Amino acid sequence: MDEKPFLEFDITQLKENTINEIAKFHKSHFNVDEIVDNASSLKYTKEIKKLIAEELQAPSYDFVRLFASRIYTGRLTEKVMGEFTDLVSKAFIQTISEKVNDRLNAALDKESEKQQEEHNEPEKMSKVNTTEEELEGYRIVVAILRRKLPIHRIVHRDTQSYFGILLDDNNRKPLFRLHLNGGNKYLGIMDEHKEETRHLIATVDDIYQFEEELLKTVGYYED
Repeated sequence: MDEKPFLEFDITQLKENTINEIAKFHKSHFNVDEIVDNASSLKYTKEIKKLIAEELQAPSYDFVRLFASRIYTGRLTEKVMGEFTDLVSKAFIQTISEKVNDRLNAALDKESEKQQEEHNEPEKMSKVNTTEEELEGYRIVVAILRRKLPIHRIVHRDTQSYFGILLDDNNRKPLFRLHLNGGNKYLGIMDEHKEETRHLIATVDDIYQFEEELLKTVGYYED
């Protein structure tokens, strides 16, 4: 056993990257080999982050010299190093601040786009034409899933791009997508990361061939 743990966290202050690591211990994702391989990376990453935090708070001589030697053409006297210590500290703080502002601005732009899309949603919905074939596909999905779920929890929502089937009428719980209005027909099955894999089908009756995969998808939200 290592003297230092490879993963530590405060349950009251969980960060997204920590949550992703904890998720690997869930019974549906648990893989001993992957966790062991990842342990070394996590341990060293933790130590590197600790060193970075220390350098940001009080830059060491070697750290300041790394930058000063690449910029300053004269002799690195004690006075020069003192000046560069302050400059390096300010430069890093400004860089982090700029990165945070960029992230915030990107998030604001994304939210603005989302609001615009929601504003235009009624117009888009008016162009959606739900076909009998899509409804038949939905009924087949319900027939398969009803052994695990009450029918009222399996909800369809049609869009211009695809016919979606959601759990609890929640966009964050996508189950499947039917693509039936193009040249080829596809059944889209969502994985644990909500990524879609399309399967070519000849008719909606072919959905029955994916019964095991459909039931597995429900487990991503029900465990």
